[in-house]
Amino acid sequence: MELGIGMFGDLAFDQTTGKYRDAGVKIREILEQVKLMDEVGLDVFAMGEHHRPDYAVSSPEIVLAAAASITKNIKLASGVTVLSSSEPVKVYEDFSTLDLISDGRAEIFVGRGSFIESFPLYGYSLNDYEQLFDEKLELLLKINSEENVSWSGKLRAPMQNQTVYPRAKNDGKLVIWRAVGGTPQSVLNAAQLGMPLVVAIIGGMPIQFRNLIEFYKQEYKKAGHDVANMQIAIHSHTFVSNDQNIIDGYFHTYKSRMDRIGASRGWAPYTKMQYDGGRSKEGALFIGSPAEVADKIAYMKEIFGITRFIGHMDVGDPAHDIMMKSIELFGKDVLPVIKPL
Repeated sequence: MELGIGMFGDLAFDQTTGKYRDAGVKIREILEQVKLMDEVGLDVFAMGEHHRPDYAVSSPEIVLAAAASITKNIKLASGVTVLSSSEPVKVYEDFSTLDLISDGRAEIFVGRGSFIESFPLYGYSLNDYEQLFDEKLELLLKINSEENVSWSGKLRAPMQNQTVYPRAKNDGKLVIWRAVGGTPQSVLNAAQLGMPLVVAIIGGMPIQFRNLIEFYKQEYKKAGHDVANMQIAIHSHTFVSNDQNIIDGYFHTYKSRMDRIGASRGWAPYTKMQYDGGRSKEGALFIGSPAEVADKIAYMKEIFGITRFIGHMDVGDPAHDIMMKSIELFGKDVLPVIKPL
């Protein structure tokens, strides 16, 4: 069982100045936090991609490359690479380079993403939303598995017997996960391709995803893939503290982010009842003491058979010292309980 941390690089909004917190400061804090993750023995760090003023990171691979130079063991992943609006050749080049810098620790989580700002930014049409992803995933997987690539699609120029350099360490093959938000077709495609699966569970009750994950397992076997290679992860909002006052106070930080996103999506204001319900055993928030969080992750292992848990730990941009303490507790108190599972 692997345990990791994911981040989006959230930037707090200062109501007094009307500005978001400085992105440079945030990125330097993230690097300090990743160094600590490595020191306390966590298995993976996943860095998200966004193109908005309220997130500091639009280029995860650059942040991950910086992290590679100050860490020794932790795996470094995108969380996620928005493949629909990315160029598969460049994605492979960036992550194979990261893989060489980090001595084989690079991974890619590919997904459609829950935000769409990158489409107009990079000149893509949302009318091609599905086809862009399908074509680009096909090409990325082909680049990853074959030295000389010949490929053609409808939305990108063809490739004829071309090789993408540099090649990653493991015979040129990077670990590429399929990140999903709960769409059965996406889960089916991942299973048929034999890709490891990351399911984002950030609301409601995780138990509601059990049929979806069982569907993945069923279709993975049906497609003839070796069950011994099957990997399933969940990615959920997480925060750890031994101080109940900090846990209670984090509600306001968390609410600020959920309300900011929700305002553009028609969501009602986030409530304390939702927060407390999410923190219950059946809820999707892994927020609490080390023992509470460990128990809940163990429950996920029991109901899903997951091989990895990614705790998304910077929602709302908690203060750096509080984040560092949360990471320390996650590694020193939660990891020893979860690792043997």
